[in-house]
Parts: sequence; structure tokens; C-alpha cells
Amino acid sequence: MDFYYHPCSAPCRSVIMTAKALGVELNMKLLNVMDGEQLKPEFVQLNPQHTIPTLVDNGFSIWESRAILIYLVEKYGQDDSLYPSDPEKKAVVNQRLYFDMGTLFQSFIEGIYPQIRHKQSANPEAMEKVDKAFAFLDTFLEDQDYVAGDCLTVADIAFLASVSTFEVVDFDISQYPNVARWYENAKEVTPGWEENWEGVEMIKKFIQKE
Repeated sequence: MDFYYHPCSAPCRSVIMTAKALGVELNMKLLNVMDGEQLKPEFVQLNPQHTIPTLVDNGFSIWESRAILIYLVEKYGQDDSLYPSDPEKKAVVNQRLYFDMGTLFQSFIEGIYPQIRHKQSANPEAMEKVDKAFAFLDTFLEDQDYVAGDCLTVADIAFLASVSTFEVVDFDISQYPNVARWYENAKEVTPGWEENWEGVEMIKKFIQKE
């Protein structure tokens, strides 16, 4: 299956880690969004929103990373451990995924990304949203090793991609002890962590060049 991505993208990296956890082989197709490759007609035909990540599986095209994660597990998972079939357990995983999309990663886009891309000073209000997001995540992880139950799920993988990206500005994760504890464990138990970290390092190099 074809996977259109860029390693600097946390959502893309979450798909890469999930595929690795499932043993699914991705045909990696690097898309340089800075050069506008996502606007080429052949890609817009696959994804009219022209966003990454985009997965094309035997002619079926799907985008939005968290939708891709669920699709991969439901189609290729040997069991339901990464995305449970039990309605209550599934609901918790879904809630965490929506939290990652709408709160945690969104706080990165609003608070951290402008500092990287546009060399803007940290906006106090935006950084307050970052702190609140991490505080909520710290609460979710009270007395838990994983974010949505007693084992690794796609929610952990999505969070791992997001949380690691905050390290590009040396964000102090240790001020949230439950997150810090979870983060160290997640790095050890999540397949594809090395590939994820390579993407983070790429962003760091970009920042240093500027």
C-alpha cells in the first residue's frame, strides 16, 4: 500500500509506528509539502484536501492520521489489542485520540509551530494551552502505564508521536511526572520508535539551520 508522508509530521509518524506494530509494509512516498508537491493533480485526485498522511490501499484512499490508524488495525490486526472491540474500551481510546487531535497536538500547532516556522516569540496564551494539555494528559495517566487501558493502543502511539515532537524546543516533560513516566515506557515498547525519533531529529536540524 502507498503511504504519502513527510517524516517531520507527527501524524505521519504515528501511522509509521502503527504499521510497524502490525507488521504491515508501507510503500513510502515522500511528499515535500514545502515545495507544494501535495498540490499536484495526481495527489489531489487521491486526496482532495491534499493533506498528509494519506494512505492508498488497493485503490482505497484514506487520510487523517487517526482514521488511518483505526483502519489499519481493524483490517490488518491479528487481535484487537491496539484498538479494542469492546464498546467501553473503544470509547476511551477514541476519546484519547480526539484529545490528541483537538487539544494536545493542536496546542503544539498554536504554541510551538509558530516559534519554529516563523521564528515568533512564544505566545503566553498559546503556551498556557500547551501546559493545560499536558496537565490533562498527566491526569489521564494517574496510576496507569498506558493512556487508554492496560496495554499499548493506537492512542499511545498517537500521543507518542505528538509528545516527542515537543522535544524539538526542549519542552520540559519532567514537570508532568506521569507523562514523563509513560513517555519513557512508551519509547521502549512501541515498535518504530527509532523511525519516529529520526523525524524529530530532522525538525531539530531544520531549526538549527535557520
